[in-house]
Amino acid sequence: MEKIFYDFHLHSCLSPCGDNDMTPANIAGMAFVNGLSAIALTDHNTVKNCTSLKLAAEQYGITVLYGMELTTDEEVHTVCLFPDEKSANEWNEYVYSKLQKIKNNTKIFGNQFIMNETDKIIGEEEFLLINATNISFEEVFAPVYELGGIAYPAHVDKNANSLISNLGFVPPDSTFKLAEVHNLESLDALKSAHPYFENCTILSSSDAHYLENVNEAKHFLELDDPSPKGIINHLRKLNTK
Repeated sequence: MEKIFYDFHLHSCLSPCGDNDMTPANIAGMAFVNGLSAIALTDHNTVKNCTSLKLAAEQYGITVLYGMELTTDEEVHTVCLFPDEKSANEWNEYVYSKLQKIKNNTKIFGNQFIMNETDKIIGEEEFLLINATNISFEEVFAPVYELGGIAYPAHVDKNANSLISNLGFVPPDSTFKLAEVHNLESLDALKSAHPYFENCTILSSSDAHYLENVNEAKHFLELDDPSPKGIINHLRKLNTK
């Protein structure tokens, strides 16, 4: 068994709320300095900087999962992780088709830069990525799973854009067994108010929009296969417990 120190919720400069210093090379370097073994890039409603981060992280031996923080129709943020570029791109195309097409105003919301692994700007996303999609919370899990990925609600303890803050409850037909908590000190109160989470495996990631907020090596998984596919398979197994 290998101990994998992770941060599976990071935003690059492609997210309009992400700092311009959150470039692929900078994120990879910060993850290395912080002692992380595996990271996931989860920009809002897009995976377009994931390959660049993967390439930038190779020199440090850091495993990169393709990811996305999906905004559902209810504006519930949901982490979606994939084992490879092909499956992530398929999901990306589907999500983009469901995204509300409102042009980004950089003066209000910030830039949405697409970069290569050396931090050269190679494009800019036209439509505002923090908008909601026409995908409901209950419609996320099955298609992500069919693509070989895993989805779970993001930062359920936060008071904005979380399952609890936006819906006020866990839908009674929910089947997810993984959930992300931003601050583990809030976990006991969360479980007391919503006993559903008593039976969930809890992950804790940074939701970093700035380099200084990337997690240090404190949260870890123990697994036999530290490859992207191995990590996803491990998370999928945890989701069935």
